[in-house]
Parts: sequence; structure tokens; C-alpha cells
Amino acid sequence: MDDCLFCRIVAGKIPATIVYEDDDVMAINDVFPRAPFHVLVVPRKHVEKLSGLEDEVLGGQLLQAVRRVARLGGVAENFRLVVNNGDHAGQTVPHLHLHVLGGREFAWPPG
Repeated sequence: MDDCLFCRIVAGKIPATIVYEDDDVMAINDVFPRAPFHVLVVPRKHVEKLSGLEDEVLGGQLLQAVRRVARLGGVAENFRLVVNNGDHAGQTVPHLHLHVLGGREFAWPPG
């Protein structure tokens, strides 16, 4: 989708710092990090949000990518995984993305 930010990043039309990629998933540094380690894991194919994800295999691939980037970033034992589903939940880009945050202590509940 030409009007989707993450589709344009996946297509190489917008630069991003790629920290992991495979045939189905890409992980990039968040440009507005909320923690010392903040990576976004996105599916290469456009899926608007988690509630629209019908592909169970892709769902598993996304979680495995989260594990890999956390390990690569040295936060494998302590990280927070956030998925905002829909604009009322705080999703600002309508392309499924998983926030992997680490490198500091987090409070609960989140704001």
C-alpha cells in the first residue's frame, strides 16, 4: 500500500535502521524511542492491526522475530512487548507492529 508508512519502509522507499529481517518480517529501530532499546517488528505484508491477522503462521513468525531482536539487542531476559490494536488503543500507524522495549525498568500498569 503506497500510503502506508511501514509498507513504504518495507519496500525501501523510506529509510530505516533495520535490525532484523527475513522473508516475512522486518524489525526496525523506532524513530521516537520510549526506552534505550525500542524496536518495531512488522510483517512485510500489510495487515492493518492484530485483530485483522488471520495468518497463524505469520503470527508465530512475528513472535519469533521479537525473541530474536530482543536477543540481538541484549534484552532477551527483560523486555516489554506492546501491541496497540486500533486508534483508541494508541495505534498511530495502521500497519500491525509490535513494540519491543528494553534497557530500563518499566512500571505497571502502563499509562
